[in-house]
Amino acid sequence: MVKPLPYRTDLTPAPSPLRPHCGARERLLWWTPYTPKPGTPTHPILSDEDFNRILSIINASWSENTKATYGTGLLVFHVFCDSHTIPEIDRCPVSQPLLLSFLSTCAGTYSGNTLSNYTAGLRAWHMLHGRPWLIDADTLKATIEGASRLAPPSSKCPQCTPFTPEIISILRSQLDLDNPLDAATFACITTCFWCIARLGEFTVPSINAFDPTKHITKVGLSLVKDRNGLTVYKFDLPWTKTSRTSSHGESVQCAEQSGPVDPIFTLENHFRINTVAPNEHLFTRTHSSSRHCPLSKRELTNRINKLADSINSPNLKGHSLRIRGTLEYLLRGIPFDVIQSQGHWAGNVFALYLRKHAMILAPTYSPLQY
Repeated sequence: MVKPLPYRTDLTPAPSPLRPHCGARERLLWWTPYTPKPGTPTHPILSDEDFNRILSIINASWSENTKATYGTGLLVFHVFCDSHTIPEIDRCPVSQPLLLSFLSTCAGTYSGNTLSNYTAGLRAWHMLHGRPWLIDADTLKATIEGASRLAPPSSKCPQCTPFTPEIISILRSQLDLDNPLDAATFACITTCFWCIARLGEFTVPSINAFDPTKHITKVGLSLVKDRNGLTVYKFDLPWTKTSRTSSHGESVQCAEQSGPVDPIFTLENHFRINTVAPNEHLFTRTHSSSRHCPLSKRELTNRINKLADSINSPNLKGHSLRIRGTLEYLLRGIPFDVIQSQGHWAGNVFALYLRKHAMILAPTYSPLQY
């Protein structure tokens, strides 16, 4: 009987010059497949310089979080191969029996979504290093679907408590909007909610990782008025998950809202408390040492978690801001195609999401009035 892999990501593969020690984000690039004859290039037409340039360009097409997820899957795969004494030459290109054996071993330990991401990471690794992907798509789909059914409850996250304007208003009562961090935090929360944007599009990975070519600055914010005098805040995001291959980024918008969760008020309050220079991150806040720091995703997430605990809602998570913002607009009767465009939702993802919320589609089921 094959022993399943443990459910953990701090695994260690056997030492190998093919897999130097590096972070998860670098594994796709730095971990190389076995070459039959040492010193024989697998790209005889290209120089090493040309080949490395191609590697760098392909590698740049994935976000940092995606590369980290793919790198973790690559690690788990090699640990599996080590435990089953799979020769290096058989690991890439991976054969269909080997991949299915790997996924079957993980079934019952990892969630189907995790295995799908790990498989995508293996495929990306093959593509990055010019190796063929020899796996039948239908067989792979059936295997992952089967693994999903066997996934343990512990591998699935509990359902998130929904963000609503009412919940956001309660969170505001727990914050001191004269505090630099709280002012930036609440402004970012309301902006992400009403712009139906991802947290990663309005924050930075860490306070030392701000990059104006990837992260929005104050210059990226502009006010637009329509013919009726309605003011709309327009945010020019230089980089998003869906525009990572574009040099123009994307724009999102939000307008004034009634009540204490108005994004216009929270942004103006943030700028009043935190003096943000035009070329600084939009949600830069003043640190206790008078140093200006961009708001990181981890910092914002930790703050949301503490606020959620304070109101006894431990399952209130930041990533549900975009989903619930979408739902709020739809419940107001905004057309589906408008919201899909505003939130940059992919067609099939948006359709799957709608099927989960009967309340959105309920009006379309109502009998016609004659």
